[in-house]
Amino acid sequence: MSTVNAPTVNAPTVDVDALVDVDEATARERDHRFVWHPWSPVRKDPGDGPIVLSGTGYRVRDASGRSYLDAMASAMNSSCGYAHPDLIAAAERQLARLPHFDLSVGTHLPVGAVAERLAALLPGELGRTLFVNSGSEATEAAVRVAHGYWRNLGRPRNRIVTLAAGYHGTTLVAQHLSGLPTNATHAQAPFPVTRVEFPAEPRRLRAPESLAPLAAAFEQAVLDGEPPAAVFVEALVNVGGGVVLPAGFLRALRDLCDRSGALLVLDEVFCGFGRTGRMFGFDHDGITPDLVTMSKGLSGGYIPFAALSTTEAVYRTFADDPLIGGLRYGHTTGGHAVACAVALAVLDVIERRDLVTASAARGRQLLDGLLPLDEHPEVADVRGLGLVATVECHREEFAAVTVARARERGVLLRRQGRAVMAIPPLVIDEAGVNELVDAVGQAVAGN
Repeated sequence: MSTVNAPTVNAPTVDVDALVDVDEATARERDHRFVWHPWSPVRKDPGDGPIVLSGTGYRVRDASGRSYLDAMASAMNSSCGYAHPDLIAAAERQLARLPHFDLSVGTHLPVGAVAERLAALLPGELGRTLFVNSGSEATEAAVRVAHGYWRNLGRPRNRIVTLAAGYHGTTLVAQHLSGLPTNATHAQAPFPVTRVEFPAEPRRLRAPESLAPLAAAFEQAVLDGEPPAAVFVEALVNVGGGVVLPAGFLRALRDLCDRSGALLVLDEVFCGFGRTGRMFGFDHDGITPDLVTMSKGLSGGYIPFAALSTTEAVYRTFADDPLIGGLRYGHTTGGHAVACAVALAVLDVIERRDLVTASAARGRQLLDGLLPLDEHPEVADVRGLGLVATVECHREEFAAVTVARARERGVLLRRQGRAVMAIPPLVIDEAGVNELVDAVGQAVAGN
């Protein structure tokens, strides 16, 4: 019996620890020469963003040794904070056992376990879950499912109704849903979309009296013209400015969709798993959507992972697909075994530490601490829901200066146009929130 030896490859090994020893200038120059940063301007200088080496809890450390409280974009993903031992151990165990197996030809144990866990968390009949790699892919899947559902019923519908200020990702289909200028694709529209504008500015929009005009705008969009396949909204408008919607709005949409037959799709990519002080953002209105997209907090930012959950009734219509008798969509790494294992560990930590309740409590503390900034002449509004707080400025320039000043004080904030957003990990404690409030206050005041 002969054996075939694999060829010897004289490839250099990578000493990850040695990367830390590279001087900051070299690291920045290498990054500038070879990396294409998303959502960033192309410019000649290497930029001044932090070179982050490590993180623990709700803090990160950069190449110069400086520590920051992370309340910016990277923390949006963070359910459990950085360097959580349970999440690291879950990834290591699954990597050693089986990194992944393509779900189009078989299955693995963690995917069934996390799907079952999600079914227990979601309300009603939302018990069937498709796994993908990102929130954008979950949006893509949701649109395909909505279109396919009506096609399978023999009554095709293609139109989607959304908020103009909504954001649902950056695949072509996801960008097409949004009316934000930065999401314009300049490509031919793949299907009709009706985008509803806010009837009031964000400061007034969350007030009870704004519910009726916002609901009326959606009613007109849904009932005028060809029947829509779905209504697609966020529970809290994230990229569109950290906008809090009026209480009862999602309930009004649920009733509207029930009357029109349109599927109600809730984008919980940002809000899901405790970010708004409830497990899901739609829990504030006590409704059950027809489809739910999820990502970010589901794997805590440790590994790319996303999901689309729907009802068994929607799922079963795909048996009538004329080509394969199922959904013609998916990715080789969708439902990645390591990601599933990490997600299970994340859900354990959320439950064990009651991070949803903590998010509500720390969120109230954060918003109460920031509300006095509403008196500043450069501030247009202060608002929040759970561990999402927004200080909206009158000018983008002042918002940019505020973020820069906060960074000088050791706090990383996020900016969306005129909106300065504080989005710390769910594990932040009372002392951390006090530190965050002080830094934002000083940054706005210019101290």
